[in-house]
Amino acid sequence: MKNIFIILIILSISLLFSCKENAIVPTNACQVSAADTSALHPRVADFQMLLDDYTARGLPGISVLVTDSAGTFTVTSGYADMDKDIEMLPCHVSKMASVTKIYIGALAMLLVEDGALALDDPLTKWLSEDDIGKVENAEDVTLRQCLNHTTGIVDVITINNFYLEILNNPARFWEPEDLLKFVRNKAALFPPGTDVRYSNTNLLLAAMVIEGATGRPHEDLLHEKIIEPMQLNETYYHWHDDLPDYTAQGYLDLYNNGTVLNLSEYNTGSGNGYGGLYTDVYDMQTFTEALFKYKTLLQPATLDTMLTFIGMEEEKNRSIGITVMKDLLERAPDEFAYGHRGRDLAYSSDAYYFPNQDITLVYLVNYGTNSDTPIRDVFEEFRIALIDKVLE
Repeated sequence: MKNIFIILIILSISLLFSCKENAIVPTNACQVSAADTSALHPRVADFQMLLDDYTARGLPGISVLVTDSAGTFTVTSGYADMDKDIEMLPCHVSKMASVTKIYIGALAMLLVEDGALALDDPLTKWLSEDDIGKVENAEDVTLRQCLNHTTGIVDVITINNFYLEILNNPARFWEPEDLLKFVRNKAALFPPGTDVRYSNTNLLLAAMVIEGATGRPHEDLLHEKIIEPMQLNETYYHWHDDLPDYTAQGYLDLYNNGTVLNLSEYNTGSGNGYGGLYTDVYDMQTFTEALFKYKTLLQPATLDTMLTFIGMEEEKNRSIGITVMKDLLERAPDEFAYGHRGRDLAYSSDAYYFPNQDITLVYLVNYGTNSDTPIRDVFEEFRIALIDKVLE
């Protein structure tokens, strides 16, 4: 999700005048899996020092899982709930934000395998004029172009009025038509297929196509085809699913003064294809490795299609495939990773698999790095330091 400075002003006002009860209840402790043998891994102490340094510098809570040649380990630091002094543990559930897109992309590919739809289906095959009318480019693009971000359709979260409506109802559950009204009559960024530009609207439209093609809610299919068969028992698609009471609170340094405030309830369109999954690092590992390492989720040819990368977002140092990023391209040529970044108002995450090193790195941070604050700089330093440490 793209940084928008105006949200700081909007949310400042809303915190002063909103008395709405938080949608996410205060966090309780959770039970770490008995199968977690992190204490036996030789690198835990080094990673613990790294995480403790960055929580001391302002990040509220961090949960990390790494799988390397010596095995799998988790390490955490800081707090899942700062008000209650609940320490962050690897069993705490937190918001993945845009990492959700890979799950929706994988769902779409499973439906392609089933013959329920095709990547080159035009949106108009499954969506009506009422659905996509006045969304510039929507009547000329395909599902594939939505999934690889080559539609040119403007990103819904870049529209200032969207944040004004979040002010009026922070915990609102948005329906697709409520979101699309913000992009109707907005100029497209480029003609379809001529460039690549990440847009949350693309995955909103992809979720709508899934529903149009199958006649079923995409959230039900997500459970049926991915969450339940993979036994992702700590993965929740909010607002369709209730969250457990060990969900981490989410924070933001709203006033740029080093003080973080609780913005857990603010919903930027969760549950509509482009965000909304909450999970723990164990489930993140299971999904990431099934898709990229063990290659058990999709058929080989389907995965190859998903990993066909087109274009490059130079400012992000990544190429885009079917909802998958070939990321970290600023590093040595063999140090790229497959996965996705997740950024939202009060939560952040990354899910990566490094194919050349056979290393998995997933982590959750309950701080919003989607706006320009001093602690965002701390997060960016942490992200680089963590990847450096993983690849040592």
